[in-house]
Amino acid sequence: MPLTVISLLWVFGLLYIKKKWGKRCLWIGLILLWFFSNKFIVNQAMLAWEPDFKDFNKIETRKYGIVLTGVTNLSKTAYDRTFFNKGADRITHALQLYREGKIKKILITGGQGLNPVNPQSEAEILQRFLLMTGVPPEDVMIEDQSKNTRENALFTKEFLKEKGIDVNQEFILITSAFHMKRAQACFDKVGLVTETFPTDYYSNDTKYDIPTLLFPDPYSIFIWHIVSKELIGILVYGLVGYI
Repeated sequence: MPLTVISLLWVFGLLYIKKKWGKRCLWIGLILLWFFSNKFIVNQAMLAWEPDFKDFNKIETRKYGIVLTGVTNLSKTAYDRTFFNKGADRITHALQLYREGKIKKILITGGQGLNPVNPQSEAEILQRFLLMTGVPPEDVMIEDQSKNTRENALFTKEFLKEKGIDVNQEFILITSAFHMKRAQACFDKVGLVTETFPTDYYSNDTKYDIPTLLFPDPYSIFIWHIVSKELIGILVYGLVGYI
């Protein structure tokens, strides 16, 4: 991760500051800190990485929309509300697709994650949110055992088969734009055909003002961590045959 690399460079630089390469480590760490905290640079990277969003009116009607979880705060337990993190677009845009008649039913896939604190699954929490908005219970299904993107795809297919739903039809896959490449590849791998509907964008329209071009921004480092994690995920998934 970028911040880890910078920290290691500074640690070695301070330990060996009397040596020429130690001073170079400090300077390289400083340059990388500016690079990874620059809003313009990270925004251009995200514009290149994230697929373009799709107009609602250009989406063909499908029966099922599949929503991947990872958007709620599972470290805070409540039963009468939903605590959203960044990424709430996944479920709110799924709701919009449903309200506009682009999908007839919503399938939410995602369990408790790897280190659960909240006894509820994320799919259960999001299901409750949709019911609160007035979506009929028969139009919201949940798969609440998966813990990663590979299992989202695999367990979704198993769930559909158990419910007697045709797995050869085309589904609308709804997840964050930065995550869409890996998600679609996983669903392709298990044989589910999907039309992608990316949401939750980290990129913005390009700006050329002084703050964007020059001022350091800690949130930019966070975005680089998101990208780095996703790139590592794609690499690992490819190595183990998940995609």
